[in-house]
Amino acid sequence: MGPPVSYERNSCSSFSDRRLNILANHFVTVNNHSMDSLNHNISPSPTSSSHSVFDHLLRAPEDPILGVTVAYNKDPSPVKLNLGVGAYRTEEGKPLVLNVVRRVEQKLVNEASRNKEYLPIVGVADFNKLSARLIFGADSPAIQQNRVTTVQCLSGTGSLRVGGEFLARHYHQRTIYVPQPTWGNHPKIFTLAGLSVKTYRYYAPTTKGLDFQGLLEDLGSAPSGSVVLLHACAHNPTGVDPTPEQWERIRQLIRSKALLPFFDSAYQASFFACN
Repeated sequence: MGPPVSYERNSCSSFSDRRLNILANHFVTVNNHSMDSLNHNISPSPTSSSHSVFDHLLRAPEDPILGVTVAYNKDPSPVKLNLGVGAYRTEEGKPLVLNVVRRVEQKLVNEASRNKEYLPIVGVADFNKLSARLIFGADSPAIQQNRVTTVQCLSGTGSLRVGGEFLARHYHQRTIYVPQPTWGNHPKIFTLAGLSVKTYRYYAPTTKGLDFQGLLEDLGSAPSGSVVLLHACAHNPTGVDPTPEQWERIRQLIRSKALLPFFDSAYQASFFACN
């Protein structure tokens, strides 16, 4: 709604108001007669009955991670602790908003020059530039040589979907290898994006650590040019990450096999592919 408009009423405006009221009443009467006639001549559609055209759909299973939060909220224990979702918590178990986040929020609220204009199709230019520097480093040769392209997307899931669809449409290999196990949404996102999802060994239950030899064997057997999904840090759901020396071995293998690394950098809502 626009700002209120004040005006001085006179006989002319009163006359106009009466004409508008008569016209409105006329349309209401005509519309009621038309609807009565319409209801007599038209049979109910499938969507107007008690049944839905989507009755055949099955409800998807509850998300196991978010289900932990639901169970946590229902648990009456005074010493409960929610370890389901990776988010900062206070000593009382409440969500913690960092002071720097509150200061930035207040700064944005008080910034008179801010507007609600549509963003460019690739997002905020400064945000993209600084994100690339955060991931690759300000002194990265890739940045200095202008070999980095950054696009802002909606959330980490949205970024993965956009990246997956881009590869499915424009990359010559449509197979992506994901670690076993990996985040439950990864196979769904990439399959719906048009990629064929395969797995490589990652976690060793017996040692509760990285199955490094299995990882090397599986990626070594992958067809040349295949896409390889890697967790940049804090592997989900195991929490097991390669050592710097193991990362170097992985890099060498990817380079020798001409594989395309696709990094999901969780909690920074970003992914990046390196060529």
